[in-house]
Amino acid sequence: MLVRSCFGLSTNDWFGIHVVDESTGRGVPLVELETVNHLRFITDNAGWVAIQEPGWAGQTVHFLVKSHGYTFPKDGFGFAGFAVMPKPGQRHTVKIKRLNLAERLYRITGEGLYRDSALLGEPTPTAQPFINAQVVGQDSAQVVRHGDRLYWFFGDTSRLGYPLGQFHTSGAWTTLPGADGFDPRLGVDLHYWTNKEGFSRGMCPLDGRDDPYLVWIDGLVSVPDANQKERLVTHYLKMKTLGKRLSHGLAVWNEKSEIFESVLKLADDETWRFVVGHPCRATLDGTEYVLSGDNFFTTRVPARYGEVINPARYEAYTCLKPGKEPKTFEPDFDNAIALRFAWKHEAPPLTDTEEKRWIKAGLIKELTGHVEPLDMETGKPVKLHYGNTRWSEYRKRWITLAVQSNGTSALGEVWYCESKSPTGPWTKARKVVTHEHYSFYNPFLHDASFDQDGGRIVYFEGTYSNTFSGNAHETSRYDYNQIMYRLDLDKMQVEP
Repeated sequence: MLVRSCFGLSTNDWFGIHVVDESTGRGVPLVELETVNHLRFITDNAGWVAIQEPGWAGQTVHFLVKSHGYTFPKDGFGFAGFAVMPKPGQRHTVKIKRLNLAERLYRITGEGLYRDSALLGEPTPTAQPFINAQVVGQDSAQVVRHGDRLYWFFGDTSRLGYPLGQFHTSGAWTTLPGADGFDPRLGVDLHYWTNKEGFSRGMCPLDGRDDPYLVWIDGLVSVPDANQKERLVTHYLKMKTLGKRLSHGLAVWNEKSEIFESVLKLADDETWRFVVGHPCRATLDGTEYVLSGDNFFTTRVPARYGEVINPARYEAYTCLKPGKEPKTFEPDFDNAIALRFAWKHEAPPLTDTEEKRWIKAGLIKELTGHVEPLDMETGKPVKLHYGNTRWSEYRKRWITLAVQSNGTSALGEVWYCESKSPTGPWTKARKVVTHEHYSFYNPFLHDASFDQDGGRIVYFEGTYSNTFSGNAHETSRYDYNQIMYRLDLDKMQVEP
């Protein structure tokens, strides 16, 4: 039977190539197929490419195969590819081998998520397989459970209709994963907050929706107020440029207007007494705290709204003795060798800057493991740039996923660490994802509501972007968007 695909064309007008994981049979997204004359086709979320090239009638076509973290056999001349005669209505399956420990699943944001699948008449598991809220690109994700929903917030957002997009933080909501919600194995249906034109609107306008400056958020957490009503709090940064901050503070979600409103402007020199990164609520010593930090937990504050918006209530987990300014901070020892870490109001968290300064000055002899874990295969230190930590009931450990700074690509490698304590030590790390000459920055390990198979399978996403990579070519449709991966924790035997 002839089936009509989108644009009025028949599914039999297209030749389909399906690239699948040889071990699972699941379609692999983000696989590049390039012809000898440099036509590049990129698989959609289900691993399909739809092709209609009139000049190829009766011709055998060779495709080179390339994909981050996957490999394909090479011939005697070193070419990793295959040849096929494309015929309308026919399908060809290609199996590739995964090298990454984590498995790439799908792109969450952007345009054309299941474009090729639809052209070929294949299933499309999400409600918006082509484009959602006019969004074609979105920066780093913050996701938090608030009430009976998940709230998703993103950074700078690109639109289809003009080179300049929206820079006041974008937002969407979804149901919770599970029997009555979405299945994270298949995809995410985002319900965007939009403006009157239907484009994703600003969630944190601060001084007005026409303010020309960037507004980014992090440190998103839902905590009860004095009346036990959950309040959604975030740290915001108002930016003039990528590296120039104008101001920062704390904001709270207005349930009626559905925007963040500033409740506290922080001092310019306040560097740590606020929620940061991807916070987690946890009970320590009988008190529930909000734990936060760029990678590992370095600050805590009681998990109540009035406390979270009060900088005086924050503590740092640190081994620094208080000083008049950062360059005078000295290590605090509990004996001649070991550093004394403790929760302190008066000293900031330890950073790799202080740690390296201490090593150079001879104050400490080796890395502590609290800031830079060691690659468990090579023993070399792994400098982590950004990530997040949470509890894994399956591993009975606190687990971290974070991107490496200046690994084999600038921000393309994601590493896994674990510890028995939320404060470490984080002594060993294992690489789970590599992106060759491409960035995958600000990865976010989703909470336990995403876990499957009793917590053995965890999910994380990150921003796939040409930025910082040095790569001369952006990947069509995928660039500057969020991509979801899953990881089998049975493969993550890392020494605590």
